[in-house]
This record gives sequence, C-alpha cells and structure tokens, in this order.
Amino acid sequence: MKTFELLHKDSNTNARLGVLRCAHGQVETPAFMPVGTAGAVKGLTAEQLQKCGAQMILANTYHLFLRPGVEVVEQLGGLHNLMAWKKPILTDSGGYQIFSLNSLTNLSDDGVEFASHIDGRKIYLTPELATNIQNKLGSDVAMCLDECVSLPCDRQRAAEAAARTLRWAVRCREVHDNKDQLLFAITQGGTEKDLRQKCSEELLKFDFDGYAIGGLGVGETRDSLLATVEACTEVLPQDKPRYLMGIGMPSDIIAAVRRGVDMFDCVIPTRNGRNAFAFTTAGPVRLRNACHTDSTDPIADDCDCYTCRNYSRGALRHFFNVSEMLGPILTSLHNVHFFQRLMAEIRHKIKTGDFESDCNGTAF
Repeated sequence: MKTFELLHKDSNTNARLGVLRCAHGQVETPAFMPVGTAGAVKGLTAEQLQKCGAQMILANTYHLFLRPGVEVVEQLGGLHNLMAWKKPILTDSGGYQIFSLNSLTNLSDDGVEFASHIDGRKIYLTPELATNIQNKLGSDVAMCLDECVSLPCDRQRAAEAAARTLRWAVRCREVHDNKDQLLFAITQGGTEKDLRQKCSEELLKFDFDGYAIGGLGVGETRDSLLATVEACTEVLPQDKPRYLMGIGMPSDIIAAVRRGVDMFDCVIPTRNGRNAFAFTTAGPVRLRNACHTDSTDPIADDCDCYTCRNYSRGALRHFFNVSEMLGPILTSLHNVHFFQRLMAEIRHKIKTGDFESDCNGTAF
C-alpha cells in the first residue's frame, strides 16, 4: 500500500487532494496540524481536537527532549499515550529552534549546541540524536534536522544552510530505525530559487517518504514566500507529500495549496486564541474590543463549534477582561475548529473543481 496517494488534482491550479497513510491512521490532504509543542495543544484536550476535525498534530523534539525527557515518555507508553491522542503525530526535529533560540546556540557541521532555555545546561543535538529521539518518541512522521536561518539573508549564508541541511538529511536517513515511522526531509536555501531547487533535487536522490519546505515565515515578504513555495513544488515529486512548515494564515494556506502544498502546521490558531483574536470567514474578531461588551452574538453565525453554540461575544470578552482561563480556551477551540473547517472546504472544492473560483482567501 502506498504511503501517500494522490487522489485528484485541480484542473486550473496545482492544488491536490490526497491521503497520507500512517501507523496510527490516515490523513486526508490538504491538512492542517495544530501544534502541541510540549506534548499538548495549549488548553485543549485530545477529545476536543478530534471533535474539531483535527487529523494529525505536531509535537517538538527539542522541547520533549528537555522535558520530560525521552525515557519518561517511553515509560508513559510513548508520545501517543502522553498526549492521549490515538491518531497520527508528526514531530519536528529541533531545527526551528536553531533560528528561534539562536542567541543560545553554537552551530557546527556536526550539530548544534544549545544552552537550555530552562536552566542553561548544555544540550548537543546532532542529526543522529534528533532522529534517535523521534524514533523513541514513536511519532508517525519524523523530520530530518535542518538549519533554519533568519530572512532576509545573503546568498552565501543561504547556500551554507542548504548544504548543511542536505548533509544532515543524509545522516538522519542513515540512522533512522523505526519501521512504523515515516521520515521527511526539509529543503532550505532562503528565498533563492536556484538554491531551493538544487537542495530539493539533491534530497530526491535519497527517496524520503515526504518533503517539507522549511525556513519560511521568518522575515521574508509574502511575495517571496509564495515564489519560494512555487520554486520547490516545481521540483518536488508528485507522488510524495509536500509540507510547508510553520505557515498558518488562512490566505497563505490557500495560496500554498494552489501551488501544490499538502500539509501545514502553525501556532496561530491557539496563540491568537489566547490573545482574544478569533478567525471568521468575514474577517477577524477582536474580542477585547468594547463593541462586544453586551453582544449576544456568537463569534461567528456560520460556525457550529462548541464555543459558538454556547457562548456569546459578550461572555468571552468578560472572561478575557477578568483573566478567566476559559476565554483563551474557548477562543482557541473556535480557531482550531475554523482551521479544520477551512481545510475540509478546501478539500471539497478541489474534489468538485470549484477551488479556483471559491477559495480565493479574500475574507481572511
């Protein structure tokens, strides 16, 4: 049985409908993964996520390595048991932390030394260790360790990161040792089209289970982001899943699907939810605004999530104003539901041939 099957392609764009088969079930694509960095999607239970329509969630290798530690996760029955999530899980490799914690890192060709953001102790992460950790965590998809650089950056720096990422991917593949786990490689190269395509072409020689587009959403313009996505999807194979890492604004998701991307993750739904920002098809709703003080309206009239069926904008605003944790939880729940509904609509539009005319993202 194929790991990834392409079921349908939009006739007017490069949008694709597919299915990714993992050890813990299958994922209909295009798909969006809520982020559970330390083993939990902030404020939400696995049951709530499932009712929202989430098919797969993401956890972070670096953070789980620090706390609670791989041995503890194993003693608790593996990552799926820790998260009480029986569906597929993808673990990133820790490569993004090379960018986000760059003031605490010392990078070399062998790997990266972190000064732990928790207690300052030295943590040395190599491609081999990052892969071994993910093997033991038991995620359905493991990611190769890569080097993510801040954008914009000069061409030489982008080339160095792409070359190191390629070398590290080969090392990850050599030690990957979990037959129930897929291994995805990551393409780097900044916003330089030729570097991106060269990195992608070299990775293809090693026949990974899937390919991710990393190193975006870190300072580039939207035009550069989409041009880089297109440069990668021109080269990446049709019969393997394509994953755009860390990009989560609805309009960017739709634009990337149009260019042939299958998978997404981002903290935006829950991070924005914790800050009283709700997504709707009519545009954002900022729940702290005074206009919602006595509003009996739900966040969105066209939404059937638990929050919109039971709570008013006025109630939510009150919860935020008194620092009641129910406010961030309920708004995060609505946002996750919104993103899963968006992805379901995208899949439906691709299947029926209406994607280009209806999924233009202007409302987002």
